Amino acid sequence: MNPQDRKYSKEHEWAKEGSNARIDIGITDFAQDQLGDIVYVDLPDVGSSIIQFEKFGEVESVKAVSDLFSPVSGEVIEVNQEVIDHPELVNDDPLEKGWLLAVKSDSSTQDMGNLLTAEQYDSFLESEAH
Repeated sequence: MNPQDRKYSKEHEWAKEGSNARIDIGITDFAQDQLGDIVYVDLPDVGSSIIQFEKFGEVESVKAVSDLFSPVSGEVIEVNQEVIDHPELVNDDPLEKGWLLAVKSDSSTQDMGNLLTAEQYDSFLESEAH
């Protein structure tokens, strides 16, 4: 079961609203499990703009290099340096310590409305498995 406190994209990223229009972004447990051991994460610089559903970075695992797609639009206000230094954190704790970046979003209400709830994401994963 995925946490109820965030929304999910069909590309397996999550977005969690915080205070002051901050939204934390990461990949789901399903995504990290599919990727295998993550060895490198490429993220945009602070101050960069990202656009909902467009590529914003890459994650490299022992299996493959995969694109990261932003669940929301906004300006990057923080990058998780711990993940840059220790990419395995994404495998160990993708929903908390392994978050990727935070953005400030002026369109968070609309963008979050375009994403799936935890229940919808769980149903999406079930339908993809068949």
